[in-house]
This record gives sequence, C-alpha cells and structure tokens, in this order.
Amino acid sequence: MSLTQSPLDSWLPRVPLGTWTESAVDWATATLGPVFDAIATVVDALVRPLSDLLTGVPAVAVVAVLAALGWWLRGWKFGLGTAVGLGLVAGMPYWEETMSTLAQVLVASALALLLAIPLGIFVAENKRASAIARPVLDLMQTMPAFVYLIPAIFFFGIGTVPGVLATLVFSMPPGVRLTELGLRQVDKEIVQAAEAFGAPPWMVLLRTKLPLALPTIMTGVNQVIMLALSMVVIAGMVGAGGLGDVIMFALSQVEVGSGFEGGIAVVVLAVVLDRLTDSVGDRFPSARAQRLAREAA
Repeated sequence: MSLTQSPLDSWLPRVPLGTWTESAVDWATATLGPVFDAIATVVDALVRPLSDLLTGVPAVAVVAVLAALGWWLRGWKFGLGTAVGLGLVAGMPYWEETMSTLAQVLVASALALLLAIPLGIFVAENKRASAIARPVLDLMQTMPAFVYLIPAIFFFGIGTVPGVLATLVFSMPPGVRLTELGLRQVDKEIVQAAEAFGAPPWMVLLRTKLPLALPTIMTGVNQVIMLALSMVVIAGMVGAGGLGDVIMFALSQVEVGSGFEGGIAVVVLAVVLDRLTDSVGDRFPSARAQRLAREAA
C-alpha cells in the first residue's frame, strides 16, 4: 500500500481509462495512418506558402497594409496605433517568428470556422443535436490546453502540423456556441413573417436568420481567433515554430529580455487581430441596423 493510498481505495475497482485511451490511439494510428498523412499534407500545404509569403514580403509592406486596413475599418487613430505597434515588432529580432505565428493563426482559425459555423447552424436547428453537443463543448472548453497537444503528437509527430491541428480543435467551441446562440436569438416573429410569405426553410435560414445572427457569429469569429493565437504560442512546446518557440526557449533558459520581446509581439498581434475582426462585424448592414435600433431604444 502506498503512503498516499487510503484503506478504502483498495476496495474500489480501478477504471483503466488511460489504458483504453492508449489502445484507441494505437488502433487509430495503425488503421488511419493514410488519413492522418493526408490531413498533415493539406495543413502543411496551407501554412507553408502563407508563412513564406508573409516572411518574404518586406516588413514595411506588411505594416503598411495592416495599418491601412486598420485606418479604413476603425479610423486613423487605430491605423496609427497599428503602424506603431507592428513597427515596434519589426524592429525586434523576431519579425519572421511573428509572421509565422500569424500564418498559423489564420490557417487554424479558418479551418476551425469552416467546421464550427456549419456545426453551430446544425445544432441550432436540431434540439437533439444541441443536447448532445452541449456537454461535448463543455468538455472541450474545460480541458487544459496542454492536453490537446498529446494526441496531436501521437498522430502527427513534432512540428507545425500538430500545433495547427491542436489549435484548430482548441479554438472551435466558441464558434459553435455563438453561432447557435445567434440563430436562437433571432426574433421568432420575423422568422414567422418570412415563412408566411412562403419562403422555404433554407431561404429563411440564408436570407433571414443568418443576417440577423451575424453580429453574434462575428463575436464567435473573434473568440476563435483569440483562442487560436493563445494556443499557437503553447504549441511551441511541440516545435510548431513562431513566437511559441521564442517564448519556450526564453522560459527554459530564463532569458527575461527575449521572453519579454516575444510576449510584446504576441500582445501586439492579439490587439490588432481582435480590433480588426471586431470592426469587420460592425461593417455588416444587419449589425448597423441592430446598433441603431438599440441606440433609438
């Protein structure tokens, strides 16, 4: 009997959950190897060219494009702030790592949204599917971020691909939840009016529900991108590259200066992406109409 084991523990049956999990992973690795190889090839084909493009273009051009985009979406103050913040990052020795991180975030977020938004629409239209999805999403959101790296390593090895795929799974839940929430919050009287004019269900969804739910869905898009950025940094533990590698190396070597520089780059990138995606949502006519209605009320 171990020192930490109470007498009652010897009477309790042990559930070999870890053994079952290892067996399932071994079976999946042996049986679905070609599928995992195909997935890895697709993800690498998406990340590598985008990363090469962002790192190959002069830093001044990237800063100018993002600053101009910020100026157009949020005004000259944010555009100037974007130029200053990214200019600071460009002046540090981690510009290529920052662009690599940006490429991983964009690819992981895009893939996560391609899965999350249709799934959110499905569970919003199906109560049974919603009841099944809710505990699964709860589990995904409460699972520690580091746990997502374990199966990614087993299935895809070390490198950028497992980091991007772990990021994809980690960042999906807010996209599903907020898509479902936005659709369920659409005024039922408006939906009934659309149905009264003889519109088929798919037309009601595309022309009525989705436009009205778009502000909430865009909030989900914003949350997906923010979670993806946080997870990509953690994925530096599995050799994903980018700022994650910088921060993990600084942590292991206790280098305060490089760790602070990597952290500042992450913060600047997070602020720019957060404000830009938030502004894109405000540009849609349905968002402006709802904002004007709230202000009038």
